[in-house]
Amino acid sequence: MLLAILYSANNRKVYLPEMPLNLSSLTRNSVLNIFKTSQAPIILLVAVFIMLTGNHSLFKGIFNIYPLTMSNAPFLASLALFFTSLTAIFFLVICHGKSTRWVLALFLIIASQSAYYMDHFGVIIDTVMIDNVMQTNAHEFAGLITPTLIINTILLGLIPALLVLKITPRITDMKLEMKTRIRLLVSFFILILLLIVPFIAGYTSFIREHRIVRFAANPTYTTYSAIKYATQQLSISKNTVLNKTAEDAVLLDPLSSKKELIIMVVGETARADRFSLNGYKRDTNPLLSKENIVNLSNVTSCGTSTGVSVPCMFSSLGRSKYDKETALEQENVLDVLAKHGIEILWRDNNSDSKGVATRMAYEDFKTPTHNPSCEGECRDIGMLSGLDKYIASHKNKDMLIVLHQMGNHGPEYYRRYPKEFERFKPACQTGELRDCSQEEVNNAYDNAILYTDYFLSEVINFLKKYDHDYETAMLYVSDHGESLGEHGIYLHAAPYIIAPKEQTHVPAIVWMGQNFEYKAKDLEPYKDHAFSHDDIFCTLLVAYEVESKTCEAKNGLLARNRNLKYYADHVNPSEPSPAVSLADRPQKPI
Repeated sequence: MLLAILYSANNRKVYLPEMPLNLSSLTRNSVLNIFKTSQAPIILLVAVFIMLTGNHSLFKGIFNIYPLTMSNAPFLASLALFFTSLTAIFFLVICHGKSTRWVLALFLIIASQSAYYMDHFGVIIDTVMIDNVMQTNAHEFAGLITPTLIINTILLGLIPALLVLKITPRITDMKLEMKTRIRLLVSFFILILLLIVPFIAGYTSFIREHRIVRFAANPTYTTYSAIKYATQQLSISKNTVLNKTAEDAVLLDPLSSKKELIIMVVGETARADRFSLNGYKRDTNPLLSKENIVNLSNVTSCGTSTGVSVPCMFSSLGRSKYDKETALEQENVLDVLAKHGIEILWRDNNSDSKGVATRMAYEDFKTPTHNPSCEGECRDIGMLSGLDKYIASHKNKDMLIVLHQMGNHGPEYYRRYPKEFERFKPACQTGELRDCSQEEVNNAYDNAILYTDYFLSEVINFLKKYDHDYETAMLYVSDHGESLGEHGIYLHAAPYIIAPKEQTHVPAIVWMGQNFEYKAKDLEPYKDHAFSHDDIFCTLLVAYEVESKTCEAKNGLLARNRNLKYYADHVNPSEPSPAVSLADRPQKPI
């Protein structure tokens, strides 16, 4: 029927759908003439090609829901034609004139690469994943380039793209081309109606209950996500005036007390169930288990990607209210602490601070310029280098030092640790995780956890040197987890609403020195309490004894020193905090 429409339009004749058409009348020259004078056949061929080669994940998901049986066969055929029709409509709408060949060529390449990541890692190309890609640095990006990706891109992307560039005709009769497009669009819309009507109950169920499968439609959902992401970026205000946060904050710490020295380690891609502290069968925490730490076993992340979790955990918004634009336009907890005299230093061995530390002292440890521990890849341990000098230069100040790890960043887990930490063997030695056995993937990932155990123990040992002169503490929390093949999913950045627990259940560890106002016994009863990234904003304020009504609801749990406990015991959170003079506040023992 579609070929008949193309032929009739090309010859300026109208064939109504109910009129029989003798296909034998379409001679070889006539068909060739259609391809030479109209772009519609090329557009349809590309749509069919992408559906056949770039939608394995889509159809795999569909077959998981509706197994290929005689009873399901008609509905499965209907779904296949439905998605093909949508893809054809998409290209017919966006491809016009001289740009058609370039648009089709570009989408062939994009679709081939999107298909690779969806098929091999089970990811969804949504706004979070696109943001994750956009914020990936060159070194991390190089780890995602694999031989299979290159071959896939050449065979299913570049070669078809070159053919399209060569054979797509120029339009000689725009009016005729538009008539052809309109007829095709009308035909596809009618076809979609005809496909849906017999299976209305099936389509209703599919649309309502199986969103994750529809998200795998390539390239339509990928394009939708890209447009949505671009719109979000364009809507972000360039206003440099920040909205205030916790304006009522008051520093309660008496001048006579020791200064705080806290190191917060922001982990990368570590999942809680791979820490032996949380009951994992392998001893992945041999060093931390010997320290006087409190392991928080029930912590959930704000997002499933670094680009969401890191700015969210330092904001006062919480996961339910988090929005990238809002977060960038308001002060985060580092801003609040800095306003009250706390010196902030952010050291980064990851991509960057995701906008959190743009107003703070920032040091890049991804290159040997600052990091002395670079052996092909710069190690997290290098972030401790030179800290003694920094502390000495801020001797009479409270300090917060944030160390942003490379941690377990995938898929090349074997690169995240020195060879001497390869205790679990054989370890997967490639980013092509599907080419490795499950055991090899687990081994490589667990070895990287083992290196994080070493790094955190070294952070604690570093702080012990200052335990006599400062109130020292370490807080470690990972930004998100990681899927390692469970349910056929790898890596992270799944939409939070359907993200597996492996991506949202994160490890968190607290170590407190001898002079710190909080003791392990104060926090130990809450080690299995349901915490989340939402608690970090107030945890840091409380740690530096900064009081704000923003955190009144959490003070009953978080406040365990004499100054802040006064507010938990004496101030009604539903009423404004009374003005309490320093003389009236309980003081630390001298």
